[in-house]
Amino acid sequence: MSKFRLFVLGLAGLLSIVPVCWSDTAPKQPSAKATPGPARGPSITFSWIHVDGPYIAMTFDDGPSAKLTPKLLDLLAARHIKATFFVIGENVAENPEIVARAAKEGHEIGNHSWSHPNLARMSDDGVRAQLQKTDDAIRTAIGARPTLLRPPYGNLGARQKKWINEEFGYKIILWDVDPNDWKRPGPMVVTNRIMKETRAGSIVLSHDIHPGTIEAMPSTLDQLAEKGFKFVTVSELIGLETPESPKKSPATGSGTATSTTNSE
Repeated sequence: MSKFRLFVLGLAGLLSIVPVCWSDTAPKQPSAKATPGPARGPSITFSWIHVDGPYIAMTFDDGPSAKLTPKLLDLLAARHIKATFFVIGENVAENPEIVARAAKEGHEIGNHSWSHPNLARMSDDGVRAQLQKTDDAIRTAIGARPTLLRPPYGNLGARQKKWINEEFGYKIILWDVDPNDWKRPGPMVVTNRIMKETRAGSIVLSHDIHPGTIEAMPSTLDQLAEKGFKFVTVSELIGLETPESPKKSPATGSGTATSTTNSE
């Protein structure tokens, strides 16, 4: 065999080895992995709760009223109904015995600020003072701290909700039924609006400082009971929350999950 032929054969063998050696030594690209999204924490804001049953929460804001809140408590006691009162700190300081009675009779007491300002327009220190003074007044009246906050006008920024929940431990409670009773449309209108809008899991907003609201309550409560609704406090309603079943598309049969609460 000639030297030239040996040289060609040797060169061909060397070239066949080079790709293999390159493949073994080249850095391997890491396999792509799905990056999980941020874990969603517990809800802190509620306006409606998905529940397995006809449970609703009646809530009353801006009291206690020296004249009207005792009348409402009498109506609730006669029907064995428990409600949630979001109280103004100034009114608690003036009428602690009414708040004490409400708590003793099984009603829930929530914070509604000291003087009903728009908290969303206030500094953190200003909000903190409004909530802390009311928290202290409630604790003095009933011997326990509130665990719920309803911001006046329902106004509170997302950042505010977060730090208030972290600092005070409050859940932020809004509503899904609003009869606009503060405009004083008359007892019958208040009743009709509540009856029209209330559904299982509803948080019903009204105010125990307006005579028309108190006048509307006997008929309202009786009609709700006749429709099969069961009355619980807001915290009890949250405790009854159940996951909402995914809704299937009739065309494909695939499920699409929906939110279990109207919350942030």
